[in-house]
Amino acid sequence: MHSTSILLPEDFYLTEDVVSVAKQLLGKVITTNINGITTSGIIVETEAYRGPDDKACHAYGGRCTDRTKTMFENGGSAYVYICYGMHPMMNVVTAPKGVPHAVLIRAIQPIDGIDTMCARRQFETLKPNVTNGPAKLAVALGISKSFDGAVLYNEDQAIKLYDQGLKVQEHEIISGPRVGMSHHVGSFAHWPWRFYIKNNAYVSKPLKVDYTGKW
Repeated sequence: MHSTSILLPEDFYLTEDVVSVAKQLLGKVITTNINGITTSGIIVETEAYRGPDDKACHAYGGRCTDRTKTMFENGGSAYVYICYGMHPMMNVVTAPKGVPHAVLIRAIQPIDGIDTMCARRQFETLKPNVTNGPAKLAVALGISKSFDGAVLYNEDQAIKLYDQGLKVQEHEIISGPRVGMSHHVGSFAHWPWRFYIKNNAYVSKPLKVDYTGKW
């Protein structure tokens, strides 16, 4: 880990301004340590979801189920759910306990454990496709449903978030509509709550399959 790494403290996550946290997470580093193997990457793309009044959010209307209950935990918890029955998705819970806001981590730029990340994604060499999507980065980092509820500011957890001193300026942040919104969410689909670092090669692209057959 970088010599200037600072574990993000609990207070970082407790604001109810989930949009602000989604932007502040850009440039932060997400790290996993699984069986003694460390992998990490710079967060380059996020999406904000604001609990009760955001129809695109799993907890819209205060919906608390076996899947969404982690969103109601204290800010700084990991909310990991399985999309389409197969793809793990890593979210950072924000706000105080009982307020179900969360930020989806959509893309990272790999730093540590690149060979391991490529192997997990079945790539021989590093390319943006290894981590340029929420399910892709989760697989690359070894994140599974078992990480759901992990406390990200706890030194003993296998997953943590750090500040390594990379400052992303406001003019470097691009915002736009969130990806993959169903028509059922109506106007909520157009909320510009997707944020990414301008010109970063690891920002996600529209879903497609390349000539290798890898997503």
